[in-house]
Amino acid sequence: MKLVVLGLSLSSSWGNGHATTFRALLSSFAARGHDILFLERDVPWYASQRDIADPDYCSLEFYGSVDELDRWRGEIASADAVMVGSYVPDGVAVGAYVQRHAGGVTAFYDIDTPVTLAKLRQGECDYLSADLIPGYDVYCSFTGGPTLDLLQREYGSPMARPLYCSVDAGAYQPLDVPKRWDLSYLGTYSPDRQPTLEKLLIEPARLLPEKRFVVAGAQYPDDIDWPANVERIEHLPPRDHAEFYSASRYTLNVTRADMIEAGWSPSVRLFEAGACATPVISDVWPGLGDLLEPNREILFAWNREQVIVALDEDRSCIGHAARSRILAQHTSRSRAAELEACLSDAAAMRADDAMAAAE
Repeated sequence: MKLVVLGLSLSSSWGNGHATTFRALLSSFAARGHDILFLERDVPWYASQRDIADPDYCSLEFYGSVDELDRWRGEIASADAVMVGSYVPDGVAVGAYVQRHAGGVTAFYDIDTPVTLAKLRQGECDYLSADLIPGYDVYCSFTGGPTLDLLQREYGSPMARPLYCSVDAGAYQPLDVPKRWDLSYLGTYSPDRQPTLEKLLIEPARLLPEKRFVVAGAQYPDDIDWPANVERIEHLPPRDHAEFYSASRYTLNVTRADMIEAGWSPSVRLFEAGACATPVISDVWPGLGDLLEPNREILFAWNREQVIVALDEDRSCIGHAARSRILAQHTSRSRAAELEACLSDAAAMRADDAMAAAE
């Protein structure tokens, strides 16, 4: 299969989780024998922070405007499938271009589905419009559950399928390094996540001055009052993630409000940490228990007291149980097979529709 992907970023993981998602998925998709071209908008904030220049599993090219996509118009027209990702700059125009010129299956890969739907309801989404959704043959969604029915029923998607994030099992595994932190958190600053981070990490840090904490991620405001025992790491490249998790007794998962409301929206950090056998303490939302079993493969926390209790215990068995589940169900190899099935099913549906129209 020849696949063209127009995504937010493959070259830079700075301030976004899209790059690690695409890297894991597409490297495994290529390993299944497929040919991939990734087209990335050339923007200064990623150009200055690139940590991959020449991936060995796909061709990576950069364009400066929607008009410049004409350079690859032939590839888009001849591809078996063309996939547009969420948060792509000028994504509405990019999507319209793809739907005009693609000869094969068209797909939208939404790595931010609940956020996208909230933006659509508010009329503030600049990378997808409601009019474009029926024109994509398949809507691949980071969110499963009832959201898939909503996409088909209310937005007219011909086919909505879950395509959760995943982990590269070769890059994420337990490392034999000293434990530097009792509780870690890895994530870009988000205003709606910050109150939970305050409650489940910063408040426990103030109450447990003898323990060590760390928050890694970009864009945190300068006025946050970090306790002295909370280390700050401004940016942690993906190559250092496995060591980061392996050096943590526990790690925290915090979810954006839109994703909590929608449910069934796992973060890639869940799978990365679990693959490193690091026990995860998470906020709670519908569907999480379907992905990882509570108290056996993951710990839930509603308040700081539950975090404090956990930090006084050795629950390494939670991490090892999570690793087994993730290696069985949530690796990039599993997800690449699911993507292949999505695109193949969409192609079959197109063929059936064409046959019905010809009769």
